[in-house]
Amino acid sequence: MRKGTPEYRRATIGMLLVGLAIFSSLYATQALLPTLTEEMGITPSQAALTVSAATGALAVCVVPASILSEKYGRGRVLTISAVAATGVGLLLPLCQTIEQMTLLRTLQGALIAGTPAVAMTWLSEELDDRDLPGAMGLYIAGNTIGGLMGRLIPAFMLEISTWRWALAAGSIVSFALAVATMLLLPEQRNFRPKASIRPAAEFAAVVGHLRNPRLVGLALTAFLGMGVFVSMYNFFGFRAVNDFGLPPSLAGLAFVMYLSGTWSSARAGTFVRRFGRGRVVLAGAVLMLAGALIGASPNLWLTLTGLLIFTASFFAMHSTASGWVGQIAEHDRAEASSLYVFSYYMGSSILGAATGRAFEALPWAGFVGVLAGLLALLSAITLALALAERRR
Repeated sequence: MRKGTPEYRRATIGMLLVGLAIFSSLYATQALLPTLTEEMGITPSQAALTVSAATGALAVCVVPASILSEKYGRGRVLTISAVAATGVGLLLPLCQTIEQMTLLRTLQGALIAGTPAVAMTWLSEELDDRDLPGAMGLYIAGNTIGGLMGRLIPAFMLEISTWRWALAAGSIVSFALAVATMLLLPEQRNFRPKASIRPAAEFAAVVGHLRNPRLVGLALTAFLGMGVFVSMYNFFGFRAVNDFGLPPSLAGLAFVMYLSGTWSSARAGTFVRRFGRGRVVLAGAVLMLAGALIGASPNLWLTLTGLLIFTASFFAMHSTASGWVGQIAEHDRAEASSLYVFSYYMGSSILGAATGRAFEALPWAGFVGVLAGLLALLSAITLALALAERRR
């Protein structure tokens, strides 16, 4: 598909909508963490598990979902995943305990896995290579706006209702968007189903990509980048409420920073054409580190400035790195994308949960110091990727 054709427009709009649906569902509880902590009488770490459980289940199921797409098609797996996952979200407001909510979030994350597992592969197979960076950027932009919706809708609803109605409002919107995607997304033309599915062979293909140092570097970039990003947003709301005295609904406005990620991910294709993928990924990692350190300031406005830099840099880096995977992998592209997505969400789950202990044990500056150490490692990895690209 080429830019300017009706099929291209339907494809890009469909991918934008599925990004809105899935990522508003995936992080539906994040803006509510301080409220859930208070209303349910739980710790911040326990509340954060409602995020980590979903992203962890997504990470575990992303490779099996990719394998299914080799037999049944990327589009079919993508749309069924989106509708089923957002449907489960409609049950979240009925939960009576944190254990029930965590269990449902685990199921929701497992069902969500089918969409990010195949979305990038769908685009890579169906779109002309010359138009792929822009379309990939638009898909990632949909992810950022979806993440913003999933946080702002519940945050605003807290002003007029309870957390249950806040979750219900976000879930209804997500479900409607998923249904719209199912109706809009064009049929695949370039997909050739495999005659039989051999899970061992598919997993071997994923493991085989670990022999490529650049793909390993991108997987580590996804793990560390997303892990630190989710950690920051999991616990920034607590700081906004406890340190700056903001009400939970107003603290949720911090997620407006996602709009900077919408802009930077949509612009990533232009940056790549001008500077190269390696430099863009490296710049994203370094600026994430700078933004996190600025965010340690005791001044609210300076902290928000750092968060803005941190967010925009992350999404530019992620948009570039995710598209780079398909360019490096010369075969088994779906499996290569699955490796990246697995690392991305496993970082969200593992680091998002682990840093909760650091948040509870350390002052905010110490917590940011932990994140800065991880970002320093990320910067070293992206530097190696940039140098490897320069040598080619």
